[in-house]
Amino acid sequence: MTLTDRILVFSILDYSAVAVLICCWIWIGWRIEHPAPGKPSVSALMAEFRRDWMRQMVTRQPRVFDAQLVSIMRQGTSFFASTAVIAVGGGLALIGNTDRLAGVADDLALGAAPALVWEIKILIVLLFLSNAFLKFVWANRLFGYCAVLMAAVPNDPEDPRCFPRASQAADINITAARSFNKGLRATYFALASVAWFAGPLALVAAAVVTTVILYRREFASHSREVMLRLPADSGSHTPS
Repeated sequence: MTLTDRILVFSILDYSAVAVLICCWIWIGWRIEHPAPGKPSVSALMAEFRRDWMRQMVTRQPRVFDAQLVSIMRQGTSFFASTAVIAVGGGLALIGNTDRLAGVADDLALGAAPALVWEIKILIVLLFLSNAFLKFVWANRLFGYCAVLMAAVPNDPEDPRCFPRASQAADINITAARSFNKGLRATYFALASVAWFAGPLALVAAAVVTTVILYRREFASHSREVMLRLPADSGSHTPS
């Protein structure tokens, strides 16, 4: 099969649907990480809380609580990284057995298609999962760096190196969380790309729904309202 034949296996609608999927993935990631000044995302709000956490750590004795939190974060990234690599392995195994997948598609009245079509559709899912795996692994390593930087913060709060070290730990912690969130978004869109098996219109619908869900969680969720509330002693309980 020539390159032209491979290209013609898919319709213009298929290519447009994949373009919508990728555009939604890129746009929502950019929007979350670069929110409007007056409407911060949950990720941006959490970044400030992480900075506050590291400032509080300087005077907290002992710092066992802080070490436990970082350990929990590393466990979470390890879990998702392991899950992603297992899913990638399952997808690779499925590529080698597309005949069975084609039979399932026929049973579901999804129409007959060459094995190459199913392989490419699976490949799109695998690309998102692979991206998620790499982000989770990097987040895990960054949380390890953060733990080392936290350990480097002097025990004496009067030491001039305390707050600069704490600020470094906060920046690494925020970078790790950003990588972890990218991995989660890639996982969401990997699930959305499975809808392509039902056709290009299903893929577009899944991409849009996934984007709306992510937007709501970052900009219109109850958890965001809670984060925007001022402390009780400030005289206000309403979100800004």
